[in-house]
Amino acid sequence: MAEKKLVESITSMETDFAQWYTDVVKKAELIDYTSVKGCMVIKPAGYAIWENIQKKLDEMFKEAGVQNVYLPMFIPESLLQKEKDHVEGFAPEVAWVTHGGLNELQERLCVRPTSETLFCDFYKNDIHSYRDLPRVYNQWCSVVRWEKETRPFLRSREFLWQEGHTAHATLEEAEERTIQMLNVYADFCEKILAIPVIKGKKTDKEKFAGAESTYTIEALMHDGKALQSGTSHNFGDGFAKAFEIQFADKDNTLKHVYQTSWGMSTRIIGAIIMVHGDDSGLVLPPEIASTQVMIIPIQQKKEGVLEKAYALRDMLKGSFRVRVDDSDKSPGWKFSEQEMRGIPVRVEVGPKDIAAGKCVICRRDTREKTETTFEALADTLKQVLADMQRDMLERARTHRDTHTYTAENMEEFVKIFDEKAGFVKAMWCGSQECEDIIKEKLSVTSRCMPFEQEHIADTCVCCGKPAKKMVYWGRAY
Repeated sequence: MAEKKLVESITSMETDFAQWYTDVVKKAELIDYTSVKGCMVIKPAGYAIWENIQKKLDEMFKEAGVQNVYLPMFIPESLLQKEKDHVEGFAPEVAWVTHGGLNELQERLCVRPTSETLFCDFYKNDIHSYRDLPRVYNQWCSVVRWEKETRPFLRSREFLWQEGHTAHATLEEAEERTIQMLNVYADFCEKILAIPVIKGKKTDKEKFAGAESTYTIEALMHDGKALQSGTSHNFGDGFAKAFEIQFADKDNTLKHVYQTSWGMSTRIIGAIIMVHGDDSGLVLPPEIASTQVMIIPIQQKKEGVLEKAYALRDMLKGSFRVRVDDSDKSPGWKFSEQEMRGIPVRVEVGPKDIAAGKCVICRRDTREKTETTFEALADTLKQVLADMQRDMLERARTHRDTHTYTAENMEEFVKIFDEKAGFVKAMWCGSQECEDIIKEKLSVTSRCMPFEQEHIADTCVCCGKPAKKMVYWGRAY
């Protein structure tokens, strides 16, 4: 009974998706709650996923010419006030430091909710000439936003992320970098996380505070809700003018720089859980799993079984992230635990397998079993993991596509959101008034204006006036 209970203790996602999510993050030991409301402990299993995200993403950044830096976590209030739209956008979520030790500070310090103003303050002294440009910097850090409602990974008061901040000589260069980094995020999600995304531009209502334009990648979760998974912002020269970031150009005139910023956070771990997970727990794409292969010895107390398991691990460890579960739990319990933790494949090996010179590979996503000889194990595992990575992306893409609908008018639009969950593609006139009506009436927001535009109708889905853009709409996390 104990072995069965491990899996049964996860609420079915069809019964209560929110509870299923909470059960998975807790029982897979990704996080724990703390005495600070809205903040979480990221446990080893959760942090290992973040470490792999950091490693893979950082490699992609460096290939794109990005350098890492680190700036302070405190922002003087006067600095934050310099860009009006920016400060207004973040004011409700800012945490303030008012005392240093026992003494009240002369000026309040904000705990960074994002670092645009710090980078601007730094750049104004760091950039002098066109020879100093471009500056393409990134930092890995934590930020604090005093959210009212929190959920593990998806929304917490302190979270981990990377934030890129760049400075350029021209608006065209800034725009090129903005799109380049969005494409890096999209490639990372699809190739590493097996999550298909929609790339597009945010409407003015949904863009980042202080940005000229915001671009986004949007993913669809299993429950049909959208998740903004990474954003890239073109600031134009607005921040540069507010902070007086100027450089001497080739013609010896002083000009303002053009800036971008772009970020991806630990909420992407929430996306991995909600796109790929099932009622047995996590399902991790092989590319991001900290353990790709779990070797489970059967009847491990019998002579030679553990030794064989260790020998297989040593044979594989140069090519895979591999471990042996040599705990004294029963094989059934170990299978359940491996499944709940989302480890991509397990290798089962027992006395009969050893006698026959073979073992069994079981895929986490399909539970499909493959027999292979010990000699062929490495090659077979390589193929199985590659198939699993590809199949997980295709499965997620099929789910997204079958839960993407089109609406030509408000009646169709309302009916779809009343009866179904997913993305809805519909035309929009460009007015914020229509966005506000849709949000108020249906709790639905514009997710993005996709780069790949389609013509669905001539008129706006909300007001019936001539349409300007096709928009992906959805309910979102």
